[in-house]
Amino acid sequence: MNDHQLLRYSRHILLPQISYEGQEALVNSHALIIGAGGLGSPVALYLAASGVGTLTICDFDVVDLTNLQRQIVHTTASVGMNKALSAQQALFEINASVQVNTVCVRSTEEEFFSLISQADVVIDCSDNFATRYLLNKLCVQLKKPLVSGAAIGFEGQVTVYDMRSETSPCYHCLFPDQSEASGEDNAMRCATHGVFSPLVGMIGTTQAAEALKLLMGIGESLQGRLLLLDALTMEWRTIKLRKDLACAVCGT
Repeated sequence: MNDHQLLRYSRHILLPQISYEGQEALVNSHALIIGAGGLGSPVALYLAASGVGTLTICDFDVVDLTNLQRQIVHTTASVGMNKALSAQQALFEINASVQVNTVCVRSTEEEFFSLISQADVVIDCSDNFATRYLLNKLCVQLKKPLVSGAAIGFEGQVTVYDMRSETSPCYHCLFPDQSEASGEDNAMRCATHGVFSPLVGMIGTTQAAEALKLLMGIGESLQGRLLLLDALTMEWRTIKLRKDLACAVCGT
């Protein structure tokens, strides 16, 4: 790191759990963010501000006026712009030393495979089950840590599936894929069900924290634990997760 970076990230470096080595690890890391919406916005902002050297943001959607109630990486001037490009523009204003790559079209499985293989951590900020199952399958194959979050209404959840560990459950262990049997994707979306604005920030910043910890190798991740948030009562609950040995994706 140069003198400018040492000063910029000094409040991280002062923390003994992070220090110079941890911050240097962030500067040399690559995070893949799937989705630049309600969850992806705080994830991207905090990873860029924290100094993660390379960010790749995937989103084929465009900014809509209704997004601005919660998708804080975008501005009114961004309406009509691709979300990945809008996020890239905002992150450049926050930290020009971070490289931000964008994927502005819907990715195929082969393209996701390539993107995930190049990343050190994958943060799933998508809003549909099809994408979540695909990311999970590829992260299992490539043994990449996956930080998963979801939010709808006043309820949110977040966990980590760290496929570098043989004991880690995967997304499919917790939510077996029923889409092929039903022939449809039953994901609940904010556009039809609504979402409390600060909720996505709380879940997204938790995802960002977990991603940073994984990149630096510090603390204890949420592997094996699912955090559930009820924002109406402001109550967090923890559910312990176990690997399903009969899981069709990661089971033995």
